[in-house]
Amino acid sequence: MKELNIKIQEMSKIEGHASLEVKVRNDEVEEVKLGFTESKRFFTEAIEGASIDTLAQSVSRICGTCSIAHMLCSIEAIEKAMEIKVSKQTMLLKKLTMNGLMIRDHALHLYLFSLPDVFGKDSVLDFKGKEEKYLKDSFDVKRAGNNLSIAVAGRAVHPPYPQVGGFASIPKKEELDKCLVELRIARSKVIDLMEVYSKSKIDYTRKTKFIALCGEFNFLEGPIKTSSGEKIEEKDYFEYLHKIVLPYSTSVGYKFEGETFMLGALARLNLNRKALNKKTLKDANKYLKVFPSNNIFHNNLAQAIEILHAIDSSVEIIENNKFAAEEPIKFEKKEGEGIGVIEAPRGILIHKISVDKNGNVIEGRIVTPTQQNQINIELDIKELVQKNLFKLSKAEIEYEIEKLIRAYDPCISCATHFLKVNWS
Repeated sequence: MKELNIKIQEMSKIEGHASLEVKVRNDEVEEVKLGFTESKRFFTEAIEGASIDTLAQSVSRICGTCSIAHMLCSIEAIEKAMEIKVSKQTMLLKKLTMNGLMIRDHALHLYLFSLPDVFGKDSVLDFKGKEEKYLKDSFDVKRAGNNLSIAVAGRAVHPPYPQVGGFASIPKKEELDKCLVELRIARSKVIDLMEVYSKSKIDYTRKTKFIALCGEFNFLEGPIKTSSGEKIEEKDYFEYLHKIVLPYSTSVGYKFEGETFMLGALARLNLNRKALNKKTLKDANKYLKVFPSNNIFHNNLAQAIEILHAIDSSVEIIENNKFAAEEPIKFEKKEGEGIGVIEAPRGILIHKISVDKNGNVIEGRIVTPTQQNQINIELDIKELVQKNLFKLSKAEIEYEIEKLIRAYDPCISCATHFLKVNWS
């Protein structure tokens, strides 16, 4: 009879802190507990009473990595609560801002966190020979994403320009021209990266439900679709989510109508790949043939394809548009409720607010992608351990678990921002 206890106190090469406990008894995996161990920060409670004048900048501080996603999602929630319809130019600037985030965030994960798993190395510091090229490439790709966000939004982290109803400043032509040069340099590097991930034989296949925003591939809007065929309006998504308290974690988990599910790049490619930029569809055609896929490791390939899309989309927007000074839309504060739903790098992010007549938040709720993925990750770990119980050593199983978790690219800082615990 096989009995095994696996305890990993600190996961490596992920954003944030997590621990894991796996219990095997009588040849069966009985228990998997993936605990997020960041300190509780209670952001949901902190935004109550906040003014919509400062709310978006405040919630961007939830996470340095995902600050742009939280800011734009909050702005969308406020705009819907105030019934503001932004200009075409503002939407284009939002798209460029999100593209900058996707490029640099996916690049950080793919080059520095996950690529060592593909090459069988502990870290990028162990790269030698031809492998060193990818470390150098990572700087070019991340630079292109960072500088795009700086040019359009003012900074790559906690940007000052996006605001309710518009942008406080418009990017200068010379800055965007520099971005075009960097984006084109990064593009060739990303095509090389897709080739590397497409050749990987790592397989963590388990059938699950996928959920993503669909329509135009812009990370900002569209109906929510599932791999089971449901189509849900953004404002109704909360009705399908059920919160699950995880006593061993400083985060709550979620199920969708009683089912676990996966969000993120793999979900977006499985459900919406035909909407990718035409140039991306052409040059990534051979890599897109693996989708739809139930192999969680293909989330990495999906992210690489999304970087290419974000580059091609940005080049197209910059080349085909002239940006001119434009006053943000003025509005009267009033009572209202708004829900912002966008595709953050790791999947659907939701901000919901209720506002009083003075524009102060009465109640707020924020649900992040990693929270929604957490229980699904546990089930994937359970199946992975069960399959390899008699094939791999304990150390090898632990390594496979870490690779699997990294494939999800969890952002644990985002996931642990609120929790209420009733101790008895």
